[in-house]
Amino acid sequence: MSWFVTPKRLRELGIIGINTRNGLYIGLRNPRSRYPLVDDKLRTKKLAQEAGLAVPELYGVIRTHHDIRQLNQILDGHRAFVVKPARGSGGDGIVVIEDRLDKDLFRRASGRTLALEALEHHITNILSGAYSLAGQPDVAMIEQYVQFTDQFKDISYQGVPDIRIIVYRGYPTMAMVRLPTQQSDGKANLHQGAIGAGIDLKTGKTTGGVWLNQPIKEHPDTGNTIVGHTIPHWEELLRLAAGCYELTELGYLGVDIVLDRNRGPLILELNARPGLAIQIANHKGLGNRLSRIDALADNHPEATPNERIAQFLATE
Repeated sequence: MSWFVTPKRLRELGIIGINTRNGLYIGLRNPRSRYPLVDDKLRTKKLAQEAGLAVPELYGVIRTHHDIRQLNQILDGHRAFVVKPARGSGGDGIVVIEDRLDKDLFRRASGRTLALEALEHHITNILSGAYSLAGQPDVAMIEQYVQFTDQFKDISYQGVPDIRIIVYRGYPTMAMVRLPTQQSDGKANLHQGAIGAGIDLKTGKTTGGVWLNQPIKEHPDTGNTIVGHTIPHWEELLRLAAGCYELTELGYLGVDIVLDRNRGPLILELNARPGLAIQIANHKGLGNRLSRIDALADNHPEATPNERIAQFLATE
């Protein structure tokens, strides 16, 4: 696909914009009453656990400024961990700690150090709502640091890669793996400088990618190609993602999954308003796929997650 194309060509390629996404898909398929299930990461985690779905282990929750005194107790026995706001978005407010150097000093995934006092101050900001969706008071989650699978070691800078799968009416529709870079501070967030590499839904292999809105084929930090890597447990990832439709009753959903070296696929979070950069990462538009899924879903309203996956892949 040529990088600069006419509006007519974009329509032919099925590229959708934010207004189309919001009006035709999110607005029609996502009941507002279901948003709290995914906007609150703590609630999402508990919902997934109740459904028997694997998620990163929760070490503790800090709900008040007084609770910050319990941080050392929560971290007892955990040298690596992640701090995140329960109602944050876009990766804002997430701190990834790779190791505890001593009782008052930590090393972040980027290699930079962070003092205990600074971490406590960051948690204070989380509680004050500095990173929450509407600036409302929030809670801080302390959870497992995922030990990512070795398959990503040559195409990721420190942090933990994750896989984003768009699920429409219960059908896995498009996917990418988000690869941390030095610029993203070890976070798998495109807005902060991570890479998005498209994934072929049939094979689970990476295709081209995008970094800072530019197409790329090599990781800027490692120099290794990001093309042709097979995502482990691919069929299981598709089943996990498809099953989140029944879990949330949201018709247009982003499912973020991480691959832990020991525990396998873990659902990281769900998103009722997934972004559209996945189209650039795949060099393909969502529109044509969404239209095909509408026909499938209308004709097979009782299809199971496995049936939905098979039905859609047969159209690819």
